[in-house]
Amino acid sequence: MASKKIITVFGATGQQGGSVVETFLNDPKLKSEWTVRAVTRDTTKASAKKLQEKGAEVVAADLDDKASLVQAVTGAHTVFAVTNYWENVNEGSKNREIQQGRNIVDAVKDAGVQHFIFSSLLDINELTNGALLNVYHFDSKAAVEQYARSLNIPSTFFLPGMYASNFTAGSFAIRHDEKSNTWTLALPCTEETPYPLFDTVDTGKYIKAIVLNREKLLGKRVPAATEYVTGREILDTFKKAFPEAGKSATYYQIPHEVFLSTMKGYGLPDFMATELLENMILCEKYGYYGGASLDETHALVEDHLTTWEEHLKAASAFKDLK
Repeated sequence: MASKKIITVFGATGQQGGSVVETFLNDPKLKSEWTVRAVTRDTTKASAKKLQEKGAEVVAADLDDKASLVQAVTGAHTVFAVTNYWENVNEGSKNREIQQGRNIVDAVKDAGVQHFIFSSLLDINELTNGALLNVYHFDSKAAVEQYARSLNIPSTFFLPGMYASNFTAGSFAIRHDEKSNTWTLALPCTEETPYPLFDTVDTGKYIKAIVLNREKLLGKRVPAATEYVTGREILDTFKKAFPEAGKSATYYQIPHEVFLSTMKGYGLPDFMATELLENMILCEKYGYYGGASLDETHALVEDHLTTWEEHLKAASAFKDLK
């Protein structure tokens, strides 16, 4: 019997990496052919021990330590890597994320990995011809992608859509006002602005499709989202899912300066509030994926992708709603 191939998964205790680990450990098509090497900074924490109990090989590595990264990827056929701009976010986060991504790429190159799958995003400075200069969490990943391409590493670039959780518990969430007992979706865009919604639990389904279609997807980008959903549709689905709460639900397009002051009111620094505003302007004026269709991706993914309605009904923020 041939030995199993190894997939090294960075961010294995996080949302994207965790989903990839679960899929490769449990999917009938994958588990007989693949061994999962889960990478985390601390192998002693409970989340890492759980992965070990489920059958993953758990190894320690630090994205700032190249030597540990080489050890983590040596012998692996495939590597899935995700970096985290939002971890301890500050004005140096973009450069730090780029450096961490380059460290991974260098390790992958040194180890002769046959398939590098990187969680990337578009270069928004380039896409908008310099109109949006502050969407750092896109541009940093795009810079890592470009570096991997420059080294001719056999790669596929997974582009996750806008997290559906942004609209249930994140910065753009549907919010409740206790005084008036009303629900509001207030965004700095028209209600017809489309967002490609992505549930992180689906990450492994996309990576499975990429692995099974390696030759077809080498050098390609794979936009990963269930569907484009407009702001109006986001709210209409909320009303349908929770008819009682939905009676008071309203969409408001708020001025950019109001959005910025609201974000700062949540405790976000100025640069981050600006980044989130430009992220929304991107969706309205240029398209999150620059207008790209999701059809090609959907043709490759075999598994059911989580809809906005399903995500909404499962969201802990709305667990008591009717």
